[in-house]
Amino acid sequence: MRSMLNIVLFEPEIPPNTGNVIRLATNTGARLALIKPLGFRLDDKHLKRAGLDYREYADMQVYADWPSYLDSAQPHRVFAFSTKANTCYTEPRFRPDDALLFGPETRGLPAELLESLPIDQRLRIPMRENSRSLNLANAVSIATFEAWRQMGFR
Repeated sequence: MRSMLNIVLFEPEIPPNTGNVIRLATNTGARLALIKPLGFRLDDKHLKRAGLDYREYADMQVYADWPSYLDSAQPHRVFAFSTKANTCYTEPRFRPDDALLFGPETRGLPAELLESLPIDQRLRIPMRENSRSLNLANAVSIATFEAWRQMGFR
């Protein structure tokens, strides 16, 4: 199997965000992992609308939980995105088979999951002071295109 970037959505809640990420993954060649529980059904009309017809082309898997994902996918490194992180998303040198991990829209990644990763693998996307967060699909796009750019858009 060829090496590629992994996008991981931990317990996503909003169907159109996941639909947009399906479309992004398909267009960048990234694998997409969805970690249950999901806040929607995979046949949700909003998911289909946002993902258009890309779902049939997406390299997408659904996992029962975080340990199941790690055991099965075995990503090289996991980079968790959080507003609580200090390392800017442009600092690491991304490589194929790295995983970009994003939490649920309303609460972000659980503290224990974040703390299980090395501090330099907990990343933030800069925002203006007093901003709460970016839309999930937008954050995934920013991070994915930076990682893909570093890999020469291969």
